[in-house]
Amino acid sequence: MIQEKNVLKNKKMTNYKKIIFTSSVPGTKAEKNLIPAPSSQNIPEWFQKANRYAKDPSTDKYWLDENGGKYSTWKGCPVLADMLSTGYLLKTPCDIKFYLNKGDIDVEINDKDKKYFCTKRNPMYQFVHPNGYYETHFAWTPNWAIKLPEGYSALYTMPLNRFDLPFLMTTGIVDNDKISGSGSIPFFLVKGFEGTIPAGTPYAQIIPFKRENWESEIVIQSDEIIKENIMKNYELTRIKDGGYYRKNIWSKRTYK
Repeated sequence: MIQEKNVLKNKKMTNYKKIIFTSSVPGTKAEKNLIPAPSSQNIPEWFQKANRYAKDPSTDKYWLDENGGKYSTWKGCPVLADMLSTGYLLKTPCDIKFYLNKGDIDVEINDKDKKYFCTKRNPMYQFVHPNGYYETHFAWTPNWAIKLPEGYSALYTMPLNRFDLPFLMTTGIVDNDKISGSGSIPFFLVKGFEGTIPAGTPYAQIIPFKRENWESEIVIQSDEIIKENIMKNYELTRIKDGGYYRKNIWSKRTYK
């Protein structure tokens, strides 16, 4: 019996799909704060310091509902928080300085071995330019390549819900079970930003997913059923101090 339990435990512990990050640029080292890491290990400080429940600013006491329960803030929304801890993050390998040069934004990297990482590009012809960003764009060239199991792809996107970062990255999907490189990743810099993005800043979020075929279906429900569902959801979610979704619906996903 003990042996059976150990076998089951070992199976559970090893039931993980594996993503492999391989150095793809000469001179890349496994420096702790610069290597790719699970997003859950890089939760931003502003999120960690935010209040889980709403307070009266005049008394610093929690607002309470009619049942004596505390009102959740946006931090209590697991749907939002989930995106901060999903997948993996690629981080800048060096300090990157952005400055105005004759009216245009430019980039400077002092580390001669890392100059490849961020390059200036001309405006993207016929691409929809995001409002509030310089037309001149740049590109990251990752120093890590990704390998996934057969049948899996990776979503490369801007670190999700990281509106504090001064850039906006384009999003793409790569079938990293067949090819390990990602190529360069275009991004735009917010207008008015001048300064240094320090080494170790998350610049891309990698979310592996299984390739599957889907089909859609449209269902029109009666008004009565819609109203019933609304009331049912309201009754379920209005528990004291909130948290119904996380406790009863949410499925934890682990990235190591």
